[in-house]
Order: sequence, then C-alpha cells, then structure tokens
Amino acid sequence: MVVLSKPAIEQFSNIRTNKPASALFTQIPLVDLSKPDSKHQIIKACEELGFFKVINHGVPMEFISLLESEATKFFSLPLCEKQTTGQPKPYGYGNKRIGTHGDVGWVEFLLLTTNQDPNLHRFQSFRLALGDYMKSVKKMACEILETMADGLKIQPRNALSKLLMDEESDSVFRVNHYPPCPDVQPVNANGTNGDVIGFGEHTDPQIISVLRSNNTSGLQISLRDGSWISVPPDQNSFFINVGDSLQVMTNGRFKSVKHRVLTNSVKPRLSMIYFGGPPLSEKIAPLPSLMRGDQQSLYKEFTWFEYKRSAYNSRLADNRLIHFEKIAAS
Repeated sequence: MVVLSKPAIEQFSNIRTNKPASALFTQIPLVDLSKPDSKHQIIKACEELGFFKVINHGVPMEFISLLESEATKFFSLPLCEKQTTGQPKPYGYGNKRIGTHGDVGWVEFLLLTTNQDPNLHRFQSFRLALGDYMKSVKKMACEILETMADGLKIQPRNALSKLLMDEESDSVFRVNHYPPCPDVQPVNANGTNGDVIGFGEHTDPQIISVLRSNNTSGLQISLRDGSWISVPPDQNSFFINVGDSLQVMTNGRFKSVKHRVLTNSVKPRLSMIYFGGPPLSEKIAPLPSLMRGDQQSLYKEFTWFEYKRSAYNSRLADNRLIHFEKIAAS
C-alpha cells in the first residue's frame, strides 16, 4: 500500500467537510465519442451539469496503465527524492499545501507543464510515459472541443481546439495521489465518502479538464442546487470538466462544475488531469457566433494571463469569475 512519509503527513491538521454528499449518482452523462449524436450529448451535458464521462475515447489502455504504474512508483519514493522535482511554485512536487493562500488537503501531487519538464530528468521512464499519455489525451480533448463546436454550430470547428494546439498553449498536467487516511470517519463499510478533504471544492479556470483516476472513489461534484454527489469511479473512462474560460466563451450557457475530492480510509486514489488552457495572451470573451440577437455579454473581456493570475491569487473555493462579470445596469 502506498503511503506518504510520516513527517509530510503530520505537518497540518486534517480539514473536514460539514457538507456530506448524497449517495452515488448513477446519472452522470455518458458520451460515446464514436457515435454520430455525441455532439448533442456533449452540449446537453455541458448545459445541465458541466461534467460528463466519455467512452471510446481512443486513448490506448497501455498508455493509461503505464502512466499509472510509473506515477505509483514515483509517489512510493522517499520524500527527499520526490522533492528533487522542485517545489510547487507553481510547478513541481507538493504535499498537503495547495497553493499559497492556506488551502490544504490530504494529497501529494506533481504539477507539470505539458512540455518535457527538465525537473523529471532523473525519472526517464516516468517522463516517457507522461509524454505518450499527454499527447494522446490532448488529441482527445481537441476532438471533444471540435465535436462541441459542431454542436454549437461554431465556425470554424477548430475555434476552440486551436487554443490547445497553439505552440504557446498554457496547458498543464497534474498527478494527484491521495493515500489512505486513517483519520477518516467513513459513512459506509468500504471506507469511502469519508469526511476528510483530499482536495477542496473549486472550479477549474482553464477551458476544459480531462480527468482519469484509478478505481478508488472520492470525486464529488456539486449540482446546481448546491448538493454534492459522489461520482462512481471508472478506470477505463475519462471525465470531462467544463472550465471557467469555457463558461465565459459560451456566455454562461455552459457552467464550470464545482468539484472536490474526499479521502478513503482503505485504498489510495491516483488521478491524472490534463488542463487545456489557451496562450497567455489570448483574449477570453463570449464567442460572437453564440450571441443571439441583442444579447449582451455577461463578462468583461480579459486575457488568460489576467485570469490565471487572479486564480493563483485566490483561495480554492473562491468564485473567481465574479471579478470579471459585468454589472447589470439598474
């Protein structure tokens, strides 16, 4: 069983949630990317939940399995070896402390750029596995965005995907490891859905996030009424999050999904997330082709650099978009 080194674990008190989730939610939208009607399913899911699961995604299972194996090996190393990848400022290895504004969780992580990261030069097999996986997942993310553009009738169909394909794309990749937490007070016999926060509630600031995890539960999303639901794990599929930037580009038609991770007292959880972001200089605003009649923009125009800076200067649970909303005339 993979565990964090003891000194790293005991640096902070655990953060508990007083907002428990309902039972496992069995109605997560399922999108089969091989089907012709997938564009309609994607649009519906983005409008209603901002979150969906994809199958027939085209990412080779050997890429998935190899990266999970290499990541497990990495997080099994002594703390001093993991720290050779650098402190998370913002890229590198970190544990417990998330960002610089007081957020903590029962998690250790590795945050990387999507280019070859020099800090991983000592972990060649891990680097190779990351490269193959990220290339394949990026391709899938672009296909999803182009299918989304078809459903929204956006021309050209690469209006969204080109932002990820740009050489200056500010996309990042994160690997999270949540060791079993002995302090969890489980609400069922499997040790799942406990009350200790692994990663606190937040939305993702980028355009789209592509998540895959092992077969351990813990991920929860918030519904529009504020209730939390647990997402059944599926190690063979991917989950897609609408990010804040996509919410703005659709003028609020799509909503970025608030999500969090709770710890498990029995099994470790490993998740791998590709965050598809635009170039830093890209201006983020509602797409003109999605504005109907005399519809007004709900948001001020901003660059991705401006929004990213705001996000890094905020707490996890803060509503970052509120600073970029237009104030309606009274």
